[in-house]
Amino acid sequence: MKGMLSRYLCFLSENVSLLFKLYCLTVMTLVAATYTVALRYTRTVETELYFSTTAVCITEVIKLFLSVGILAKETGSLARLITSLKENVFGSPTELLKLSVPSLVYALQNNMAFVALSNLDAAVYQVTYQLKIPCTALCTVLMLNRTLSKLQWFSVFMLCGGVTLVQWKPAQATKVQVEQNPWLGFGAIAVAVLCSGFAGVYFEKVLKSSDTSLWVRNIQMYLSGIAVTLFGVYMSDGAQVLEKGFFYGYTYYVWFVIFLASVGGLYTSVVVKYTDNIMKGFSAAAAIVLSTVASVILFGLQITVTFSLGALLVCISIYLYGLPRQDTTKIQPSETKNSKERLATV
Repeated sequence: MKGMLSRYLCFLSENVSLLFKLYCLTVMTLVAATYTVALRYTRTVETELYFSTTAVCITEVIKLFLSVGILAKETGSLARLITSLKENVFGSPTELLKLSVPSLVYALQNNMAFVALSNLDAAVYQVTYQLKIPCTALCTVLMLNRTLSKLQWFSVFMLCGGVTLVQWKPAQATKVQVEQNPWLGFGAIAVAVLCSGFAGVYFEKVLKSSDTSLWVRNIQMYLSGIAVTLFGVYMSDGAQVLEKGFFYGYTYYVWFVIFLASVGGLYTSVVVKYTDNIMKGFSAAAAIVLSTVASVILFGLQITVTFSLGALLVCISIYLYGLPRQDTTKIQPSETKNSKERLATV
């Protein structure tokens, strides 16, 4: 009887955990889809265009304060909060430096995206950039000693193809006023793809390789993120920000976008902690489909055959990837197999 009760409680615990993961993935997907549509609205409808660099910086600040608030609730008292911050943040420069790595890599990724878009058409960029999905899967295998089944690899590449079809637009002749270098553009995309895969999986490895609180890790990363984004504001829009003000062009809609970005960032870290980066990619793909459907209603975008086929592939790939059951909440111990054997299917 005790054994049956123990198994029942274990089953109940696993189902609660599964429901929590599904909840986080669903919220993250809905927030990302809403964010995309709202961001498009603020960048196309508003008369006084705000500085995107300042919005990114404010987002990092809000995420920092939210993480501190959640950590305060987690610790239970102001004294324990201060002790935790002293020990894990201000008293651990090595850990702070460790979490500055993804911030710097993401900054490099954003700069490479700018270089790529300056030398390639937007449609070419969007399609090529989907290589980040299999790149993330590859980084997961190499950096986390994790093995993907044949079905999972198949679903990853199916997702890549589905997102490509969703975002596909027929090539059109464009009048380019500046000289473009396609090779430089493709090189920049390659760097951006590698940065995206590495930074995401690196953060996942840091989260899962110790018992340090998720919110402590977030605080460590957001502190360096604020420094990086402030530097970005200075480099990109410094003169204009000094002339017009840091909050130039901000409206209620802009603040709503910043709020969505902040909440989405926190849920992303939760998803990475309790699932994995590949599932984060699947969630982002679902968000692309939802935001495109919303664009049909709000902006008059027309549904095409390629979009319908792509959306179908995305849905099927999400279902297929979820079929194999593997614990991705922990780092797998180092195996004796070499990298080629880990890349091989099980």
